[in-house]
Amino acid sequence: MKVYPTSKIRNIALVGHGGTGKTSLVEAMLYNTGAIKRMGKVDDGNSVADYLPEEVKRKITISTALVPCEYRDHKINVLDTPGYADFYFEVTGAMRVADSILMVLSANAGVEVQTEVIWEDFANVPKIAFINKIDRENADFYKALNEMKESFSDNIVPVQLPIGAEDNFKGVVDLVKMKALIFEPGTGNISETDIPADMMDDVETYKEALIEAAAEANDELLTKYLEGEELSDTEILEGIKQAAASGTAVFVFCGSAINNIGIKPLMDFIVDCSATPDTNPMVEGKDLDNEPLAAQVFKTIADPYIGRLNMFRVFTGKMKSDNVVYNANKEKEEKIAQILIMTGKEQAAVPELFAGDIGAVAKLSVTGTGDSLTVKANPVIIEPIHFPEPTLNMAIEPKSKGDEDKLSGALQRLLEEDPTIRIEKNTETRQTIMKSMGDTHVDIVLEKLSRKFGVDVISKEMRIPYRETIRGMVEAEGKHKKQTGGHGQYGHVWIKFEPTEDGEFVFEENVFGGSVPRNYFPAVEKGLVEAMEEGVLAGYPMTNLKATLYDGSYHSVDSSEMAFKMAARLAYRKGLEAAKPVLLEPIVNVEIEVPEAYMGDIIGDMNSKRGRVMGMEPAGKKQIIKAQAPQAEMARYTIDLKSMTQGRGKFRMEFSHYEEVPGQIAEKIIEKARQEKEEK
Repeated sequence: MKVYPTSKIRNIALVGHGGTGKTSLVEAMLYNTGAIKRMGKVDDGNSVADYLPEEVKRKITISTALVPCEYRDHKINVLDTPGYADFYFEVTGAMRVADSILMVLSANAGVEVQTEVIWEDFANVPKIAFINKIDRENADFYKALNEMKESFSDNIVPVQLPIGAEDNFKGVVDLVKMKALIFEPGTGNISETDIPADMMDDVETYKEALIEAAAEANDELLTKYLEGEELSDTEILEGIKQAAASGTAVFVFCGSAINNIGIKPLMDFIVDCSATPDTNPMVEGKDLDNEPLAAQVFKTIADPYIGRLNMFRVFTGKMKSDNVVYNANKEKEEKIAQILIMTGKEQAAVPELFAGDIGAVAKLSVTGTGDSLTVKANPVIIEPIHFPEPTLNMAIEPKSKGDEDKLSGALQRLLEEDPTIRIEKNTETRQTIMKSMGDTHVDIVLEKLSRKFGVDVISKEMRIPYRETIRGMVEAEGKHKKQTGGHGQYGHVWIKFEPTEDGEFVFEENVFGGSVPRNYFPAVEKGLVEAMEEGVLAGYPMTNLKATLYDGSYHSVDSSEMAFKMAARLAYRKGLEAAKPVLLEPIVNVEIEVPEAYMGDIIGDMNSKRGRVMGMEPAGKKQIIKAQAPQAEMARYTIDLKSMTQGRGKFRMEFSHYEEVPGQIAEKIIEKARQEKEEK
């Protein structure tokens, strides 16, 4: 593949709900450039963009694929992104390097959840829309178009209308040329003909809307239009180009990707009218070619054989092979051996990349996703990419007990390519916790760990870090006395136990007359601290406890630190069982953002989870519900919320405090803990 100057590069992210045909559209685009001789199919597992075994198995996209298309002496860098919510972070990364969006919709489904989410999150990015699957059963172009107009405030304007639908779909009306374009299925060959007479009323209506959108993008054209003068085709095209590149209008195309109908006109529009690299807000006002190098890594692939592969966009300057760059985030120099152009999984070497282009480099030592690659003499740190926070917590462990170290190493490699995974060691529950974006995300991670790194892993529900405390005050005796050959063991204490606040353990001494010598006080405290690791109800850590040592006795020969530690433990056990022990559970603060239509369901569900709604506030078209709920009830809230809102809801959660568990629920938790202890 040759090297292209900035003016000849277009970067476009294919986005939309899962199953709208984004990957099939990539295949059709490649076929029309001559890059492939036969279009692959997602169902057959032979598409260029969906090459991961996990994608082939599920017939869905889970990872953004870069597919450059060389067309009309231009390079269209197509970023094929996943359409499923669990992999939305891939869209986030792709959008950092795209200059415009190609929103793909299905003619038989219209505006779906991910269409709404992406449109809202990237409202300011220029967009083109492609209504796909006009040839499918129940396809309705006009219904999908009207749904877009109702859902979004943008000026949504078709530049094509379909000729026929379902089995009779054979082409489109080009509203600029005012011609019918009839496609030969499969080949994409086009023949121009007159517009069908029965379509002329619709054609004239939408043509007028197109002229108006073109005129509104340019003051001179608008003046001419408002004065009733007719705009030439050249003027209309210029207005469309300005509107498309600036995002003041969203132009709508239609077709069938799988049958290669309507694809070439779409590609022509991308080349002629879509946003160019120099219009990206990241480089506004800069001379792209003459500025120092500034590039950013937007995606990392961890390969067990070739190592780390970093995919990047050059925002300014040039990136050259066999060169040294400076990682401004890590403050380290990196050697660029060979710049690569990725086409799905295939790699091709190039000597350099100009500003605006997207490539990859292997085997950098410290560089990761989000890092800026620049020159040491004039370092530039590009704004970090803000990936979504993970919301599902699961415990993971290797199937084979001897694979703990292997799993640890594999997770470190996987973290390099997935910025939304978090790994934590919970010392309280003795579990490794993996935070992820959802249950499908978990499944994919486990499959990758097995396939890439040879470690089989199982996931479990995360244990809830319950705690125990007391509600009453009690005085308890602990006496440890043991006589063996030689020195015996003797320690004797009286301790008062009472509740305190804020998770503290308070130890005080109030001993008179030397009944317990001062040098044994630390041993008593240490014995209590060790004993508090297990409560008396269910073995959970004890908290909010004050202990006062006030009496006891000792033996001048047989007493020792160990004996007093043991005496303290005995007093702890005896005393706390009589001090009205209770079970505590972690309470979390939750902020849930949902469309207003789902408020009733969310509040009802929160009440069923023993939650408390603390307040509500508007957020644009949505509402934010603030609540508190037991962590145990929120373990799978990611999945629950997705189900209740069809994926339209977001939430974040953080620890707040501990509260007493209601009696009946506490009984079940205590009984379960006892059974687990007996089974060990």
